[in-house]
Amino acid sequence: MIKLTILFQQPVNVDDFEDHYNHNLALLEKMPGIRRRQACVVVGSPAGESKYYRILEFYFDDRAALDVAMLSEAGITAGRYLVGFAGHQVEMIFADVFED
Repeated sequence: MIKLTILFQQPVNVDDFEDHYNHNLALLEKMPGIRRRQACVVVGSPAGESKYYRILEFYFDDRAALDVAMLSEAGITAGRYLVGFAGHQVEMIFADVFED
């Protein structure tokens, strides 16, 4: 299994961010092949406040399924919207997932 993790840094305007975040989440959920989704609100870190505000994780069967999702019409639309509203305040990573 592989996952796409989207890390959102603390926004300047929370209300504005939440509107865009919710719209983007609806777009992201249209990607094909999603096996599981997790939406997290960051509450802090061992050092206190975290630089992250929200985390989204989308799980796929394998890298090929992730690639299909990201290159789909839904994935491209969601990606463009994400960059448009979050820009440099967002990071995306891919990770292999190993579960017992």
